[in-house]
Amino acid sequence: MDLATEGWRNAFRIELRVQVLELASHGWPVFPGSYPSGDGWVGRESSTDETGQGPLPVHRDWRDLLSADADDVAGWWTTHPYSVLLATGAGIEAIEVDADLGRRTAIALRALATPTPIAATPHGRWYFFTEAGQRLSEELAAADGVRLHAAGSWLPLPPSTFPNGVLHWRVKPQLCGWRLPEPAHVQDALITGLHRLHGDRVLTATA
Repeated sequence: MDLATEGWRNAFRIELRVQVLELASHGWPVFPGSYPSGDGWVGRESSTDETGQGPLPVHRDWRDLLSADADDVAGWWTTHPYSVLLATGAGIEAIEVDADLGRRTAIALRALATPTPIAATPHGRWYFFTEAGQRLSEELAAADGVRLHAAGSWLPLPPSTFPNGVLHWRVKPQLCGWRLPEPAHVQDALITGLHRLHGDRVLTATA
């Protein structure tokens, strides 16, 4: 490995730690996940037996790590560029959708003046973060590709890396004052986006 590559990796680990500590300091329960290297994902405990093409918890007992203090959290990212995983359900949930619905929902949220942290993966999935405590509406639950990350679930956060790019913020939590919107507001915007998406598809099909 040349010095330039090693220097970039060290800088990225430092940036990871800074962002992880900021998330943790605002009550976002984060923990380490596997990260891409070569043709696969590395960093998991040898005792784990799950496989997958994406970030997975490094530790089998990841739920027991959620009460870790800041020093422990910082220590996890000292030597490896682990993905940043968020445990949902403890005060924070996320609704995952595809990019087409995500873009239309973001427009609806701006029209509603509802500041909402939004993240997007390099493979076309968007995450809308909300307060915890509400199930998906029947319309959203029946829609293809819509998933609620609630208690017992987790998902990756920026700046986690994938083989084809970096997960990034479309709307940073800082821009929302680290406040999470009520689920109903985001679900209303998602339903608006869903109707617009269906309308656009009808217009395209009849054009």
